[in-house]
Amino acid sequence: MEKRREDSGPFKWLLIGISVLFLVIMLVVPLITVITEALRKGWEFYKEAILDEYTVKAFWLTVEATVLALLCNSVFGLFAAWALTRYHFKGKKVLTTLIDIPVTVSPIIAGLIYILTFGKQSPLYPLLKAWDIKIVFAVPGIVLATIFVTFPFVSRELIPVLEAQGTDEEEAAALMGANGLTIFRKVTFPHIKWAFLYGVVLCTARAMGEFGAVSVLSGHLRGKTNTLPLHIEILFNEFQYVPAFAVSSILVLMAVIILILRSIVEYLGKKEI
Repeated sequence: MEKRREDSGPFKWLLIGISVLFLVIMLVVPLITVITEALRKGWEFYKEAILDEYTVKAFWLTVEATVLALLCNSVFGLFAAWALTRYHFKGKKVLTTLIDIPVTVSPIIAGLIYILTFGKQSPLYPLLKAWDIKIVFAVPGIVLATIFVTFPFVSRELIPVLEAQGTDEEEAAALMGANGLTIFRKVTFPHIKWAFLYGVVLCTARAMGEFGAVSVLSGHLRGKTNTLPLHIEILFNEFQYVPAFAVSSILVLMAVIILILRSIVEYLGKKEI
């Protein structure tokens, strides 16, 4: 094995060079472009663009949708992973397949599904109208779309860890008289906490950048249902390129923060192992 690594030296550096070149072209150059274009008219113009009324509202709507999706998917991820790894029941494979649907279905299709489910042509619409509940072209629809596209992330990080952990320690704790909640807190969760946090980070990153499903359900109501990605699209379509890049830099900064958090979680998880 050592001889193979020594003999593959030139090929190794070729692969590293190709990887670095690809990352520079596909990631570094676009990020530099976003920052330089955002600051092209100076700091004052940049500050005015990111503190614009509609930008601030889009930012807080993005945060709201992300937080609500994160809360729902964290609970669902824990329950789903626990059920799939600790119990045998009919329809287990069906549940596993359903969890993967958001990964395979286009977000735009997901948005259309919610329109057909909760829109005016839906059988549910008269009931929703009677209760004064508005989902399509409203904030609840954006939250639902964000939840849909992000709900596999937490469970998919937990399932392999729970399967690898097994049930020996949990069964031993149960024999010693511990109840289910105590077993989860003191036996199960310490083993899965880093996988859980990693899933939370991935879910957050995906929720912040969601565009397709949210675009279909939002109605593009400026100041009401526009998240940051939708607000950027509107600015770009109005040929306000510098403000569009300025607002994009907010998402870039948020992505960098998420990347740092992911790296910290990975480091701490490996260090504990």
